[in-house]
Amino acid sequence: MTKAMVQTEVGGPEVMKWQDVELGSPGKGEVRLRHTAVGLNFIDIYFRTGLYPAPLPMTTGMEAAGVIEEIGEGVTGFSVGDRVAYAGRPVGAYSEARVMPADILIKLPDSIDDKTAAAMMLQGMTTEYLLQRTFHVKQGDTILFHAAAGGVGLFACQWARHIGATVIGTVGSEEKAELAKAHGCTHTILYREEDFQKRVMEITDGKGVPVVYDAIGQETFEKSLDCLSPRGLMVSFGNSSGPVKNVDLAILGAKGSLYVTRPSLMTYTAKREDLEKSASDLMKLVGDGAIKVNIGQTYPLSEARKAHEDLEGRKTTGSTVFTV
Repeated sequence: MTKAMVQTEVGGPEVMKWQDVELGSPGKGEVRLRHTAVGLNFIDIYFRTGLYPAPLPMTTGMEAAGVIEEIGEGVTGFSVGDRVAYAGRPVGAYSEARVMPADILIKLPDSIDDKTAAAMMLQGMTTEYLLQRTFHVKQGDTILFHAAAGGVGLFACQWARHIGATVIGTVGSEEKAELAKAHGCTHTILYREEDFQKRVMEITDGKGVPVVYDAIGQETFEKSLDCLSPRGLMVSFGNSSGPVKNVDLAILGAKGSLYVTRPSLMTYTAKREDLEKSASDLMKLVGDGAIKVNIGQTYPLSEARKAHEDLEGRKTTGSTVFTV
């Protein structure tokens, strides 16, 4: 037996229950992994609420670090005792231990501890594909990144600074503005007090930006389009304020032949070689000190409901890690 956060219905944080679950042996292509640290991400809320459907009962969570305890048939490249981390489906990270596919695991170097690994994989590899593949950010570019003091935002500010790009970031408070600036954000906009579209145009002398990265969704989508330069790209990779609905494609033409994409980490790391390259690029920058993983808060895994409340209430900064 092991313990996990289990839900039999979708809804608020209260649907998650800390309880005993059976843990079998790994099958073909699987390992049994004992978790040492688990990461919290907004996508966990999407699964908990049913926005992203999953079979019930379920345990949410897509990111963790741990130690391999048993290996199933056909698994190569891993050994019992290996320290590993992962980010991606299948869900189930909110558990003390789990049986899972080996093909999404990445070995951890000695230089990266378990809490750091659990805080960096999903958000860090998301940043990798956003800045290097969805839109190739180059030295001299100016980009707009919403929620710049959030988990992905702090990775993105540092990665863009490493590239030599300028980041305009929206934040919810002066405290978050200072945090974003400390991680490489050049210009911060307090979105509750300022018109972010107007400020972006002031900062860019009316030119706009070639790309907007937006995980907020409904609240920011339309104004974000007005921040883009002609033929600019709107990257909608989350919807913390609600999903974007009923987009009139003609608006994209009227606003400058704009592009819109809705990428996901699962697609960008579906091939093993892409997963390994993304993780390698991330670990190199973390190892070199170009990116520092900001763990803003930690909770015992048994208190996941409280962590979800704080994340939804926009009370968190940086990455959040559960201790196991």
